[in-house]
Amino acid sequence: MATTKGLMSAVASVAASAIVIRSITNDFIPDEVRNYFFFSFYNLSRRFSSQLTIVLEEFQGFAKNEVFEAAEFYLGAIVNTSVQRIKVSKTEEEKDLALAIDRGEEVSDVYQNVQVRWRLVCMQLESSARNHRDLIANLRSEVRSYELTFHKKHKEKVLNLYLPYILERAKAIKEENKALRLRTVDYGRWDSNTAKLNHPMTFKTLAMDAELKKALVDDLDNFVNGKDFYKRIGKAWKRGYLLYGPPGTGKSSLIAAMANHLNYDIYDLDLTAVQNNSELRGLLLGMSNRSILVVEDIDCSIKLQNREEDYKETNNGENKVTLSGLLNFIDGLWSCCGEERVIIFTTNHKDKLDPALLRPGRMDMHMHMSYCNFSAFKQLTLNYLGISEHKLFKQIEGLIEEVQVTPAEVAGELTKTINVKGSLQDLVNYLNNKRIQLEEAKN
Repeated sequence: MATTKGLMSAVASVAASAIVIRSITNDFIPDEVRNYFFFSFYNLSRRFSSQLTIVLEEFQGFAKNEVFEAAEFYLGAIVNTSVQRIKVSKTEEEKDLALAIDRGEEVSDVYQNVQVRWRLVCMQLESSARNHRDLIANLRSEVRSYELTFHKKHKEKVLNLYLPYILERAKAIKEENKALRLRTVDYGRWDSNTAKLNHPMTFKTLAMDAELKKALVDDLDNFVNGKDFYKRIGKAWKRGYLLYGPPGTGKSSLIAAMANHLNYDIYDLDLTAVQNNSELRGLLLGMSNRSILVVEDIDCSIKLQNREEDYKETNNGENKVTLSGLLNFIDGLWSCCGEERVIIFTTNHKDKLDPALLRPGRMDMHMHMSYCNFSAFKQLTLNYLGISEHKLFKQIEGLIEEVQVTPAEVAGELTKTINVKGSLQDLVNYLNNKRIQLEEAKN
């Protein structure tokens, strides 16, 4: 007991002495001297520290700091169990919930064997400070920044490799989480009131020739991964597809499947809503990267005369979209103002199109959307009836080879009744009637 009392007395004495020393220091040592010793010690400790910290502020002037924004997306995707508080949000533009670390939280990451540590720092601003400083942040009550800390020897790798990697990853994360949009032309501009593209069609459920489907998916994947290839050969990073064939063969469904596969917005261009070539160029510049431009029924939307007639019309004072203007739109210098774009033309009559529209570099892949074959039929029965085999399949396969029937016609017959056998029998009867009509027409 005596020992404990003695220890407590000693601690109290030291504490009292510290208070006295601090009081004497404050009274007799000027502020300038005390600050000098403090900052000297601080700078000395920094000099011998092996750590380097990069600060990423939320705003750069009046503009949002792109690196801060990228870090926010990236860190939300890699949050681990060491983080105790996370923020969850969702906007109409996003498909899934977005995660972000809360103020003061730290996240560790490893990149090419380099250990880094991220920390979100939020500084509250006094009202007087906000009047001057926080105009940048639209009068927010705090200034946010990320602190990225790592060993000094990795400075070049972090600046030249890690941060560019985060920018690319954040871009991919945003695209993956983006709700697809369908945009149309409104008074010469892309309509700002975009509609959500909720079309459920995917390549897994699309009823078309299996070999043609595989060829298209492979081509799309090669395009998406071809940035370095297009740069190396000196071509704009874009790809053109011509979908042609009779009505009801699935051209619109294929476009939806392509958009869902690529996760690209669709820009639906009605050429009759465009006044002239200048307006057409403005629409091209208004498109986002990673998007699909669709011109449906291009053979009948407007009259695209040949280029000699273009010259006559222009010199006669008419102001309109011409074939030359459209060619420059899809394959001229203006087409390079953007990247990773897909251009799709659809038509029921390929023979009516000017050959200049169809050459490689403009329409790189021509896809004949033909009548329903047996592989497309099997996909339709799987979609609508949930079956992959039935005793009537053999008979239907023979009939499909004899008559021309569109996937839309087949789907219509399969949905008339909910009974599997009844639906397939309805289709058999429909195909038999078409075969009889075909034979009568021949006679």
